[in-house]
Amino acid sequence: MLALAARLLTLLPLAAQTPAEWKALKGDLNFFIANDLGRNGYYRQKPIAERMGEMADVFGPECIVAAGDVHHFNGVASVTDPLWMTNYELIYSHPELMIDWFPVLGNHEYRGNTQAVLDYARISRRWMMPARYYTRVLQDNGVSVRLVFIDTTPLIDKYRTDSLTYPDARRQAIEPQLAWIDSTLQAAREDWVVVVGHHPIYAYTPKDESERTDLQQRLLPILQRHPNVSLYVCGHIHNFQHLHQEGDPIDYVVNSAASLARKVKPTQGTRYCSGEEGFTIVSATAQRLCLYMVDGDGRVLHTVERSK
Repeated sequence: MLALAARLLTLLPLAAQTPAEWKALKGDLNFFIANDLGRNGYYRQKPIAERMGEMADVFGPECIVAAGDVHHFNGVASVTDPLWMTNYELIYSHPELMIDWFPVLGNHEYRGNTQAVLDYARISRRWMMPARYYTRVLQDNGVSVRLVFIDTTPLIDKYRTDSLTYPDARRQAIEPQLAWIDSTLQAAREDWVVVVGHHPIYAYTPKDESERTDLQQRLLPILQRHPNVSLYVCGHIHNFQHLHQEGDPIDYVVNSAASLARKVKPTQGTRYCSGEEGFTIVSATAQRLCLYMVDGDGRVLHTVERSK
């Protein structure tokens, strides 16, 4: 049955391939999501970055959310590491991408100097990262979206115990972040609330199951406690996935890699999956929130829609 579902998904028609079609998808407030980027421009990273710029010219996004692993494979050593140029500055160079980027740390950042990733905000005008976890409110045309950025690597035990590969993970306390997430969601009064982390809570992946079960134990109860949470968006798996679990009001979205995607197949709760590289566009009005999964050619592969 799952194999048949995957086959049917591949037969669905693709849409939104021209600027006129893209414009029809534009909301009152828009932003982009990209993650698993850092390939020095290779594996389609540069052409996908250019496509992001072309579509940004149509959508006019408020910002770009960078959901972790901007740098493969061992993070960065400092704020002057050349990888900042080859993975980021010289790749996402389209004029329409010279806007605020709001990052979270991924597991590959934790292989290097995580403090340098935060400190880069003093170097680059568009790199907006005030802390390991933080929140921002986007407002435009009478619509508000609260983005809650979290640091998932320290919430997963496999990283905390591997102090040689991820030396900074165990130094981050778990409970203060969880308490902050809880209080931030409790206070949120915006039209829409989107939580962004690097690791998935639900997903098909050959990666260790403990990554998901640790987040299901520690993070999931907090998210489910707050009915204002519409989406949990992450990266890490290098493919597109949309999952919805029975009895759970939250839509769980895995955004694909902006370079070098991986194969995927349906699992429990899968509404859609694709092994294409790409990025995500989120478009909001006061009554409707749409998340568009976009491939490297600018085609909308799948839409996650929330309405009031």
